[in-house]
This record gives sequence, C-alpha cells and structure tokens, in this order.
Amino acid sequence: MNNKYLTISQINEYVKMRIDSDPNLKKIYLKGEISNFKNHTRGHLYFTLKDDNSRISAVMFSSSAAGLKFDPEDGMNVLVEGRISCYPAQGTYQIYVEKMEMDGLGNLYLEYEKLKKKLSEEGLFSPEYKKPIPKYPSKIGIVTASTGAAIKDILSTIKRRYPICETILFPSLVQGGGAAPDIVKQIEEAQNYDLDVLIVGRGGGSIEDLWAFNEEIVARAIFKSKVPIISAVGHEVDYTIADYVADLRAPTPTGAAEMAVPVLSDVLLMLDNYKIRLRENILKTLKQSELRLNKVKDSFILSNPLAMYEVKEEKLNNYVMVLNNYISDILTKKRHTLKLDLNTLKLLNPVNIMEKGYSLVKVNDKIIKEAKDLKVSDKVEIKLYKGEVVAEVKEIK
Repeated sequence: MNNKYLTISQINEYVKMRIDSDPNLKKIYLKGEISNFKNHTRGHLYFTLKDDNSRISAVMFSSSAAGLKFDPEDGMNVLVEGRISCYPAQGTYQIYVEKMEMDGLGNLYLEYEKLKKKLSEEGLFSPEYKKPIPKYPSKIGIVTASTGAAIKDILSTIKRRYPICETILFPSLVQGGGAAPDIVKQIEEAQNYDLDVLIVGRGGGSIEDLWAFNEEIVARAIFKSKVPIISAVGHEVDYTIADYVADLRAPTPTGAAEMAVPVLSDVLLMLDNYKIRLRENILKTLKQSELRLNKVKDSFILSNPLAMYEVKEEKLNNYVMVLNNYISDILTKKRHTLKLDLNTLKLLNPVNIMEKGYSLVKVNDKIIKEAKDLKVSDKVEIKLYKGEVVAEVKEIK
C-alpha cells in the first residue's frame, strides 16, 4: 500500500487542526447580511453571512441562540462574534457564532417592526378597511418623483394598456429627511381631484432609500385617503409599512400600473362579445314574442270574437234562471209559512172566540176564571164580542 496517499477525512482533520490552532481565528468579529436562514427544530441556527463580494457559512448552536434579543431573518444586517473552524464531514470552514446583534440597519428594522406591530393592533392593516380598486378607471393619480424610472414605467404601462385613462402626477420627494412629509402632502392634495385610484411609490433602493414609506405619518395618510391606493414601493422583495396599509400592494411600479388599469383591447373584445350576446338575446326575445303574437292572432277567440260573448251570455242566462227559480221557491215557502202563521193567529185570537158567544169577565182589571174568585157586590166588567157591560154580583152559588 502506498502511504503517500491520504484519505479525505485525514486531510479535512488536518485542515481543521491548523485552523483551530490559529489564534487569529479563535475570536473573530464579522458583519454581514443574513441569507439562507434556517431555524432547526432543536434550536440551532444555520445561515450564510454575506457582503457584496463574498459569503461564509455560519452556525449558532441553541445554547448561544437562546440569548438573542431579536429574531434573525433573511436580509438582516448583523454583527457576530465567534470562531472559525472546519466542518470535516464536508471539508468546509465556517464561523461558529457565539454572539449576534443587529448592525446599524438593525435599528431601523426594530423601528419597522415596532411600528408595524402598533399599526396592526390599531387595525390599519385589517382587510375590512381595504377599498376596492375600480376595474375601469378614468382618472389615476400618481405620487412619486417627477424623474426616475418609476414614473416612466407607470406612465408607459398605462399608455400601452389603457390609453383612454387620464393620469395626474403629484410630484414628491421619495427619499431623504423631507420625503415623508412631502408624500403626505401630495396624498392629501390628490383627494381634491376626483380620482378613481392613486398609485403611491418609487423604484427600488436600499432600506434607507425606501424608509420614507415606513414612516407613521405616511401610513396614516394612506389609511385616511378616500381614494383607493395602490402601493408600489421598490422591488418585489421589498415590503414597507405603506404596503400593509394600502388597499392593494404591487410588487413594482410597473405592476401597480398593470393592477390599476385593464388592457383596452381586452375591454373592447369584451364589449364586442357583449354586443353579440345582447343582439342574440334581443333577436331571441323578438322571435319568441312574434310566436306568441301569431299564436294569439290565430286563436279561436280572436277569429270569432262574438263566440266569447255568446258563451258568457249563455252562462249569464243560466245564472239568471237559477236565481229566479231560487227566489220563486223562497217566496212560495214564505207565503205558505205566512198562511200557516195567519191561521194560527186567527185560531188563537180571543176576539174570534168571543164571536161564538164567549165573553171576558174582569174585576178591577183582573180576569175572572172561576166563580169563587167573585164576591157579592163586586162590580164586574163583561166584554162581549161587541160592546161591554157592567154588572153587580148579587148572589154567588
């Protein structure tokens, strides 16, 4: 066996030994941007630190990660303290991070997260406050810098897709200390122009360049706007507070223009389709109406209009006959009943009885029915069939 050949493991272990023995690599301070961040289920953090030209693998074990005061994520600039060593299994060197804190931009990130949390709790990001974007706007406002790629991209996109739409530029600073108040001023000015939608944004840049769109006054101006707002800040990966508050977020200024207007040729095609469908529906309706009209025209009633009245007249005659018969029956029954009642009354009439020789005897208006009800010297009134007499009782037997 030739002993001059080493195994992979041997060479990697050798490199690790040389790196670990170098005092300059035992305590290293690095600054860079986090990328490819992964949080292991056991609490270990794996990521890459990079600058404009280079990158290095990094690992932070759970024992060290437990002391972090923030949640690392991709794009965050950090300051790390650790040691450089080799990972023999892959033959790569990496930094084993023991401490980590945010870089200067990290303070901006903390401000960003603090404001985001505050506005979210107030409801400024809530879906129920999002205003719908009109499908077919006639007038669009744009708050951005008067020069630069953003305004050119927005205007060219709108002109290409929907040239019948009017655009109004509200030129504003979009970077620097005075940018946030200027953006607010232009958003408020735009409320006076009867706009259908307002695009607010700028082209890409660093977090400092985009910071005006993370200011609280800009967020509140967007939320207060009566005009629906599409935010168009930076590139697709850039998210600002303005994006969360706006009624619709576009990934780029060009994307905002595409969201704001339809394609005119598509609209015209849709209108043509509507015209065709409308014409077909009108013709169909007319055809159905014509068929119904012809059916009515050919009906028996219209061709023999008197027949309808003859049938009605015959029915009326039948009703009259039935009614007359009913009335006649009722009258006959009533007459018969009346005759019976009269006969009964005649039989019960005391005058008729008295005509046969009977009389009515009263003493002091009291009718006398038996002789024992009388006494001597009583003055009795005797009512005959015709006339009355007064008598005196002389003797009672």
